[in-house]
Amino acid sequence: MSADFWSPFYWVGHGDSASINLQAREYLADLFLTRKSEGFEGNGYGWTSLATVCLEENASALKPLIEFDHESGTFCAYSSDQNALRKFATGFKNACENHEVINDIFSRAVLDEM
Repeated sequence: MSADFWSPFYWVGHGDSASINLQAREYLADLFLTRKSEGFEGNGYGWTSLATVCLEENASALKPLIEFDHESGTFCAYSSDQNALRKFATGFKNACENHEVINDIFSRAVLDEM
């Protein structure tokens, strides 16, 4: 897929594995503001919470293949199975681009700052 499709996420190949990354805080900032009082700031932790719900509900068969890594300013999903990551990332990006869908998914996100 083109880099434009992934934007503002970006795909990084790592030999046999890959990751999809996001510099957090700006993309969908309005969404995260709706739950700021609960600690959601649009940082890597919040994005991982959002991605986890999306993975569990929309691509549960891929759950054993996708891992997340986050810091305060960065979200990262990675896998040694690039096809699995591509499927998850495509679905997640499409969900993010649909206001109604991403709001619904976000309503079930639980912030985990561990």
